[in-house]
Amino acid sequence: MTESITYAAAGVDTEAGDKAVELMKDAVRATHGPQVLGGVGGFAGLFDASALVGYRRPLLATSTDGVGTKVAIAQAMDVHDTIGFDLVGMVVDDIVVVGAKPLFMTDYIACGRVVPERIADVVRGIAAACSVAGTALVGGETAEHPGLLGPDEYDVAGAATGVVEADGLLGPERVRVGDVLVALGSSGLHSNGYSLVRRVVEVAGWSLDRDVPELGRTLGAELLEPTRVYASDCLALVERAGGAVHAFSHVTGGGLAANVARVLPAGLVADVPRGSWTLPPVFSLVQAAGGVPWTDLERTLNLGVGMVAIVDAAGADAVQRHAAELGLTAWHLGEVRALDPERDTDALGPDLVAGTKGVQGGAVRLSGTYRTA
Repeated sequence: MTESITYAAAGVDTEAGDKAVELMKDAVRATHGPQVLGGVGGFAGLFDASALVGYRRPLLATSTDGVGTKVAIAQAMDVHDTIGFDLVGMVVDDIVVVGAKPLFMTDYIACGRVVPERIADVVRGIAAACSVAGTALVGGETAEHPGLLGPDEYDVAGAATGVVEADGLLGPERVRVGDVLVALGSSGLHSNGYSLVRRVVEVAGWSLDRDVPELGRTLGAELLEPTRVYASDCLALVERAGGAVHAFSHVTGGGLAANVARVLPAGLVADVPRGSWTLPPVFSLVQAAGGVPWTDLERTLNLGVGMVAIVDAAGADAVQRHAAELGLTAWHLGEVRALDPERDTDALGPDLVAGTKGVQGGAVRLSGTYRTA
């Protein structure tokens, strides 16, 4: 061997990693309140949990997730400051489903090569979304994986912890016959189903800079639209509704029916007419461009519904009004009823969905056809 092999020669640039931290640390600090101790750069993030002393029976909630292959769109467009909203939305909005307030979050970025400006853009987006969610970003890690990922490839993941008072826990135990489903509109595709969407785009031969009249912008801009972060708004709805909110369902992988079924108790069915809302154009576009069966589309994408609140019928109008005050599009999506042995004994299929994600709870019956713009 005629020359020494260094870590840098192996493809890892520690100085670039240090520069990335310098570029991102102000954005991270901006999410810190007095509960965060130690600042940026420690081995562990510290969060003062003394506020939990005021809880009668605090329950900790935790969630972890990534953003899937949507990162391929960000990389193709060389736009990296919005993918953080997708990450935060996927993580903290799973926590708020049980009524928990997300307290703090950590992130993990794996990349083929550390480009400080690019990594800083990703983290700035995460920090901005944490601010929207009222969540502290207390730590993270960037790992350089040359040879495993391409020089311009990266993936992101994160985890968060929240807290809810035990007697304020939301979920199937609170849902009753006669409850109403209130839909909260999505900002677009959010972060699920991008393997399908990307395949449709590839087969159609469309470029990301293609202007799409139905969308009013380029295809790439639509596909990169950040996920709406609902956490603060959902907590506000719970507070304003005075006990009317019984459960939330975060509509992510698996689609609307599968995720709503997860928060219904056994023996109850939610009836959802497909025509109770108009699909945003991007969903019809994906369906038409790829000839995607509607049943497959609704098992994969959110179809314009990002979150569902299941509420007492008497409070449904107020919840919709409060949602509008918070800037959310909301509408009456369906109702909860008791399972009918005669009506609901047909085999599970595209119109009757239950038993997803390993949860043997209630079911959702879809009916009719979708309205398209």
